[in-house]
Amino acid sequence: MRTIRSRFLKQLFPLLGAGLVAVTAARKAPAQPASPTKPNILFIFTDDHAWQALSAYGHKVQGRALNQTPNLDRIAREGMRFDRCLTPNPLCGPSRATILTGKHSHLNGFFNNTNNTFDGNQVTFPKLLQANGYQTGIIGKWHLVSDPTGFDHWEILPGQGLYYNPPMIRNGERVRQQGYVSEIITERSLDWLKKRDANKPFMLMLQHKAPHREWSPSLKVLGRYGETKFPEPPTLFDDYAGRGKAAATQDMTLEKTFTPLDAKLTTPPSLNAEQRKVWDAYYGPRNEAFRKANPQGKDLVRWRYQRYMHDYLSTVASVDDGVGEVLDYLKESGLDKNTVVVYASDQGFFLGEHGWFDKRWIYEEATRTPFLVRWPGVTKPGSVSKELVSNLDFAQTFLEMAGVPAPAEMQGRSVVPLLKGKAPADWRKSLYFHYYEYPGPHSVRRHYGVITDRYKLAHFYEPDMEYWELFDRREDPREMKSLYDDPKYRKVREELSTELVRLRQQYRVTANDPEGSLIPARRPAPAP
Repeated sequence: MRTIRSRFLKQLFPLLGAGLVAVTAARKAPAQPASPTKPNILFIFTDDHAWQALSAYGHKVQGRALNQTPNLDRIAREGMRFDRCLTPNPLCGPSRATILTGKHSHLNGFFNNTNNTFDGNQVTFPKLLQANGYQTGIIGKWHLVSDPTGFDHWEILPGQGLYYNPPMIRNGERVRQQGYVSEIITERSLDWLKKRDANKPFMLMLQHKAPHREWSPSLKVLGRYGETKFPEPPTLFDDYAGRGKAAATQDMTLEKTFTPLDAKLTTPPSLNAEQRKVWDAYYGPRNEAFRKANPQGKDLVRWRYQRYMHDYLSTVASVDDGVGEVLDYLKESGLDKNTVVVYASDQGFFLGEHGWFDKRWIYEEATRTPFLVRWPGVTKPGSVSKELVSNLDFAQTFLEMAGVPAPAEMQGRSVVPLLKGKAPADWRKSLYFHYYEYPGPHSVRRHYGVITDRYKLAHFYEPDMEYWELFDRREDPREMKSLYDDPKYRKVREELSTELVRLRQQYRVTANDPEGSLIPARRPAPAP
């Protein structure tokens, strides 16, 4: 009996605490009656989806598009495509925490994936929407360790989640699903939409695991790209000569870091016997051909790149298929007329550029995320914004869409004016960046910096590897050579240095990062 009572109290206290926080949040933003004119908000979110692998962005490698994403392209075609949406801390969990809170990592307390737990007592945009008449739900990848708060319904993958037959946690109860994770998340989201309270506006966070490592495709789409040979990025064999030591000492290359599980030379353990037959029928002959060929050196890197692209893009294809199902349902049910559809990913991803996969850097492939918004009757179809925006802005954007005031502690800025086609004259010209997770997976050194439409200034600040980098994206779009010591960029460097100091003050960046390492908050040395 004591055990049961103890278990009950453990479950009750977090709920009471979440309720008190919601009440407090509601006091900050006075509750408003539910109105049919309030838009529904559908936030579709993926993990590690490179903008290069979304055809609406028109990215080409050696003159060829990598893939086609017709359903995601529908959102862009019927709404707005943001061409410069950047993530201030390009890592899965920190990005999610920033989206929920509208605050930088050093203030929301979730700055890396290795030893953080999200503080669910914070004010978040779902709590504020919930307190103002919205029915809220989250289905799919959560990756913040603590249980979700501010949601009427939550159904999440524990941790990173599995691609095949994933366990899920539904409102605190562990359940086992059979099938492929992207298809399950789509199915569960559609089920929630069909059973929701039709008298309330809704906000649903539909969050996919894909295309996160190890990029395991749905068995339904195996072979979708046939024997396609994908064009290699020009920097596939980068020697990192033009940048500081951190670029050369990372651990995220196709050459050295790609594992047998990444390469599908090892079978995922969560497949059942029937699924394994399909898997073996596809990968078996191809793996045997690889072993017989026994490629070495650059030929091995090229083989890994092709395997990586086939698998990665196949996981994206399943996401795109699921997005199509959801968009079709919204149209068939008439919900499309009053539903804002937003698509984004937690950050960018390297698709072989610089010989890498993964993210984490201030470099463009890592920090730039796809961001598409369809808002019927408000946003002009087929419009494009080139303004600097960030996932730091999402919370305030959703709140303004719903007519709910944002608390002063949020640090972003609503992009609603941009969605209405009216860029404010005082829209930001720079963004603050800060990556913290070292030591940790892939060994990317800590660094912070400032990003503008053209330039990037980065400070790698650890005592054993401290230096600065400066890039001019107009002259060097692949960011191959730091211009930090170039006398011609002295003025640019001074201006960026001043702006970096200002941003750190604006966002209340502490002199020590959250793990205690000193951040030398000083300007660069005088330019030569």
